[in-house]
Formats: sequence, C-alpha cells, structure tokens
Amino acid sequence: MNPLRFGIVGAGNIARTHAAALRDSDRATLTAVAGGRGAAELAVAEGARHHADRAALLADPEVDAVVLCTPSGVRRDYAVAAAEHGKHVLVEKPIEVDRARAEAIVAACERHGVTLGVVYQSRFKPHCEAVHAAVERGSLGAPVLSSMAVKWHRPPAYYADTAWRGTWAFDGGGALINQAIHNVDLLLWFQGDVRRVHAAAANRLHRDIEVEDTVVAHLEFVHGGLGVLEATTATHPGSPRRIELHGTDGTIVLLDDEVDEWALRDGSPVPGHEVAAATAFAASTHVMSDHRWHQRQLEDFVDAVREHRRPRVDGREGLRSLALVLAVYESARTGRTVEVEPV
Repeated sequence: MNPLRFGIVGAGNIARTHAAALRDSDRATLTAVAGGRGAAELAVAEGARHHADRAALLADPEVDAVVLCTPSGVRRDYAVAAAEHGKHVLVEKPIEVDRARAEAIVAACERHGVTLGVVYQSRFKPHCEAVHAAVERGSLGAPVLSSMAVKWHRPPAYYADTAWRGTWAFDGGGALINQAIHNVDLLLWFQGDVRRVHAAAANRLHRDIEVEDTVVAHLEFVHGGLGVLEATTATHPGSPRRIELHGTDGTIVLLDDEVDEWALRDGSPVPGHEVAAATAFAASTHVMSDHRWHQRQLEDFVDAVREHRRPRVDGREGLRSLALVLAVYESARTGRTVEVEPV
C-alpha cells in the first residue's frame, strides 16, 4: 500500500520533529511544507515541495493529510480549511485555545468525513501504556489522590524571541497549556475526568508576558478522588515531569514518562525497564530530540485512516485536556471553584 502523503503547516522546532517521524516511517511520507520562517529550508532538507502560501498546500492534490504545527490560536482556520479540502488532520497539542474554536475543528472533520487526531505522544510510550493498563484492570484499587507536576525553566528569551508565545490569543496561556498539557492529558487518561477545580496563578519570573508562568490547582475527579496540579516555567534549573497515582491498593509514580515507583498490592510486575528511553525533553530546553513516540502516534493515525476508525487520540480526546485547562484558568482569574464543562 502506498504511504499516506503528508504536508506540514508551520516550520518551528516541532515541525522538524514531525518531519523526522515521517522520514523514519514506511507508512507515511512528507510531500510538502508551508509556513513562515524556515519552511523553505525544511522542505529542501526533507526533499519536499515548499508552498509559500499555506492555502496552496491545503489545495495540493498530492497531499492526503496535514500536520498542523502552527501557533495554537490559529489552528481552527487551517484545520477547517484542510477538512473542506478533504485532507485528514493531525493537530499538535493543544487542539486550540478556545472551546468553541476547538469544537469547530471536530465538527468540520466529522462533517467532511476526514480523520482528526491530536498529538499527545506520551500516551504511546510503553511505561505510560503500562500505567493505563494497570489502572484499567483495577490494580490501584479505588482512587484516593493523584498529582501532576511540571516544574521547568524557560529563559526570558524563550518568550521574547517568538511573538506568539506568552500571549492569550495565540498561546492560549502559559506554563499550563503549553508545557504541562502532556501531563494534563496523561492524568485524565489514567484517572478520568475532573468535576471541578480551584486554582491560583502568578508570574514569578516572566513578568513581561500576558499569561501565567506558574499555576497550582486542586482537582476533584468524577470518580471521587482528589488531585493536585502544578505547572511552572520559572524554576531553576527545572525538574523532571512527575505524575503520582495513589489508590487504596497501590501507588505508581512516573518521572518523565518512565516508572519511578510501582507498588501494587496485587503483585503486578513493574514494566520492563529495557523499554526506557533516554530523556527526550529536558526541563530546561524546548527542543524535542526524540521523535520515536511522535512516529508511533503518526503511524496509529495512518492506520486509523486506512481502517476507517478513530485514532487513539482523536479530536474529542483532545477536547478533554483543553476543557480542564480552561476551567483552571477561569478559576485562577475569578478566585472561584469552577465546574469543568463535560466533553
């Protein structure tokens, strides 16, 4: 079967990660690139066509699917246009910055019969898959307390050098929606939806940006358990991403998506550490050096297109993390406990 032909819209660091994933896959190929600064160079490096106009890429008959690596706040327009051109759509996280805009993407893809996926590559890492399986079979018992923490460092230049970062319109927020969104997604995947939140946010280092660089929230899950969320880009030198799951029958702790603690009353074995990867995303840099998990998600997306099924992380899954993030921001802004709008 011929590989699915992709176009990449956007040419930042994450576009290069997707280009590498496409290069290493035998199920997909990169046909075209469009975007701003760096798009032509990326196209030449990957042997793909360069479209100076993003609309031209969406109209390209030799593009079957697009990967949207644009700033978060403009994804609706490109995703809807891609769906209208019959292109399958794979959107970088988060799906969008606004609930209505995100739902417009889901509706357009459903209306035009194209496949929609949202990039949350951590779900495809073996240890994360093992944790999800343990929770699904009940090895943790009744949920008691869960927490997620992303305590990273970003220098002021990270925001100053890119006009859209740190803005409500294009970034949608700060440390939570940009850096911590993968942990938000994993926590929801492991523990189910959150019913209500109470949050506070601040700017502790990056005082020139519109959005927060630090946020904390208390979570009340639908299942009755409680949780804590922490995210920041203001700490030095930064720490590994952390998720803790505590239940009546066990505890699991993940550091940078790998098992650090696995203590289950039923004796389920810890996942083999031979699958552990070198750290792919350091706490003090925004450059992704390991594209294997993007490739795994990309290939699931291709298989979903071929098999006429939903990908493992579809548009509605992408809405879940956005709904929680928006509730946290509303609570931090108003000082009130906020109900999370169901997806």
